[in-house]
Amino acid sequence: MLAAHAAGRAPDSIALIAVGKTFSAVDIRALAKQGQRDFAENYVQEAVNKQAELVDLDLVWHFIGPVQRNKTHIIATRFAWVHSVDRLLIAERLSIARAAMSVPLNVCIQVNISREASKSGVLPEDLPALARAVAVLPHLRLRGLMAIPRPEQDPTVQRKAFAALRDCLLQLNHDGLALDVLSMGMSSDFEAAIAEGATMVRLGSALFGTRYYSMEKK
Repeated sequence: MLAAHAAGRAPDSIALIAVGKTFSAVDIRALAKQGQRDFAENYVQEAVNKQAELVDLDLVWHFIGPVQRNKTHIIATRFAWVHSVDRLLIAERLSIARAAMSVPLNVCIQVNISREASKSGVLPEDLPALARAVAVLPHLRLRGLMAIPRPEQDPTVQRKAFAALRDCLLQLNHDGLALDVLSMGMSSDFEAAIAEGATMVRLGSALFGTRYYSMEKK
């Protein structure tokens, strides 16, 4: 990965998560044949339909959209990762639903790092309390933080938001947690995210091509 080399990092230190939102199971299968294993979805029903079509493949599924209370059981039992935990109630429901599984659910806390009213995520000042509470829940494994910063064209501005998320993770670890994941960076800003320490980047159109919003979202 050129962005990793530009940042002086080893490419294998960054996991590539292919975001399949609006793309078909056929598209995902084609990318899987090229060696891609980690795939993310934003909408539960869209994801469930694709998972049914791709059950023959050994894929790792990540949920990255807002988690609705009535969808926690489906998400907890059909995904290996949830990147978008933003409140304790959702984490508790995921933990209860995951109890029937043999391995814990990997979760990241979504941080509203740009403080946008339209975005999900806990505010930075409320993050420590939420992280401590999530970290002790059974059947979950708190792995790190996720953010979707305000869209910016200037790479310098992009990097400031990602650096702020990295600093949040470093502070949590300084306070006693052991987090190892920074899920940050999408097709328009992943280079800046990698430069600031992303360990997972979530790419959709950069991998699949132009996204068309024609599929029903639930």
